[in-house]
Amino acid sequence: MSITTETTSVPLIAVNGIGKRYGAVNALGGVTTEVNAGQVTCVLGDNGAGKSTFIKILAGVHTPSEGQLILDGKPVTFSSPREALDAGIATVYQDLAVVPLMPVWRNFFLGSEITRGVGPFRSLDVRKMKIITVTELANMGINLRDVDQPIGTLSGGERQCVAIARAVYFGARVLILDEPTAALGVKQSGVVLRYIARARDRGLGVIFITHNPHHAYPVGDRFLLLNRGTSIGNFAKAEISLDKLTSLMAGGAELDSLSHELERKVPLAYDH
Repeated sequence: MSITTETTSVPLIAVNGIGKRYGAVNALGGVTTEVNAGQVTCVLGDNGAGKSTFIKILAGVHTPSEGQLILDGKPVTFSSPREALDAGIATVYQDLAVVPLMPVWRNFFLGSEITRGVGPFRSLDVRKMKIITVTELANMGINLRDVDQPIGTLSGGERQCVAIARAVYFGARVLILDEPTAALGVKQSGVVLRYIARARDRGLGVIFITHNPHHAYPVGDRFLLLNRGTSIGNFAKAEISLDKLTSLMAGGAELDSLSHELERKVPLAYDH
């Protein structure tokens, strides 16, 4: 399954002033950004910033209360995750939907198994699924020793990468990654970031949800910063430095004020 690496002038997805209310609670409001083919849009914010609500709107779990979701230049409303998936928007959640004791190849095709034969003689085409799994993982630069090994024996980073390769194979044009590096160490985070870059280079539009600007900045092309459900900035990479991104994430002025408040008072030394 080949995916073009060409970018177009029309974003794959654009959100204009999008928001979501639950009664009197405004979970998200006035958010605008875009996702282009062959680029990574990073959505940054701490817990409670609105990242999960944003994901669920794009993934078809929630219908926005305001604003527009635009797909390929045309307004669209998803009434279910299946509609979003059929439109090529795949979401890889932090708590991966895998069966730890099943082999890697079974998890790769979970819910979409290939069969052969007809009627009562239909059976799983195990050989074909194994070959495809090995090939698709290799296309993403993932070389596993054995796709028969239980997926639970893989590292957290490797499991994330299998999920990314699966989404690419099943036709994703937009890949939403929900905090894929949150529970990983430095080395495994690097593994995942490398495969995010590979997905980008294969022409996908990637939405990378994270609270870590040091993970976002190396792979990001655009940065949307959320705080308490509102946007505090939407920048192209050329418009913002890592230091500025980190400062905005940390709440720059608030952090400076806090550091002065917590600063140890050093007693004056008197000459005797």
